[in-house]
Formats: sequence, structure tokens, C-alpha cells
Amino acid sequence: MIDHMKPHRIYTMSVGSVYPLYIAKAERKGRTKAELDEIIRWLTGYSQHDMERQLAKGTDFETFFTEAPGMNPSRNLIKGVVCGVRVEDIKEPIMREIRYLDKLVDELAKGKDMAKILRKV
Repeated sequence: MIDHMKPHRIYTMSVGSVYPLYIAKAERKGRTKAELDEIIRWLTGYSQHDMERQLAKGTDFETFFTEAPGMNPSRNLIKGVVCGVRVEDIKEPIMREIRYLDKLVDELAKGKDMAKILRKV
């Protein structure tokens, strides 16, 4: 029997454990850690210092997004498919935030201009 009340495994994963994978994905495509960090700060409102502190202390994804100082209101402009699911159709708020981040990392790795990734156009 499936336990529908059990949170998705990603919620309890440390952001710091996935962060190096995000960096590697970006760098394989000629992008930088600084660009990745800018995307995360844009999405969450964390300062660089606070973001690094969250990564170092092993904060899980759910807490990382729940405690984010200021989720960017323009994040609702992020559209598209991640892991076969349209991000704009995800109902569960934390999962939607995680997939927004995944989509932004994908856009970075695909060479999209930073202004477009950060929805400045």
C-alpha cells in the first residue's frame, strides 16, 4: 500500500548534497558556479553568505525553501517541463519550488542568457 501522506524523498535531501551536481551540470556546459549562485539567490532571496550557510549545515530542500527570505514573485513566469512534468501545473508548493530551481538550472546549462533566466525581459 502506498502512503500518500509520506513526503517525497527530495524534501528530506540536503540541498548541499545536490548543489555540487548543479555546479557540475552548469560547468559541463561552460557556465559558472557564480551564475548558479545568482540564480539560487534570485529565486530564494538568500544572500550569498546565508545560502552558503544553509548548504554547509545540510539544510533539506523543504526547510531551504520554507525558510527562504523572499521567494521571487517573478518565479511564476517559469514555464516548461522538468522530469516530464509541467512546472506550472505542480500543485504542491514545495515541489513546485524545487522544480522551478531545476528548470532554472536546466536553462543555465542550455546556454540561455542570464537576463532571460532571471525573467528580466
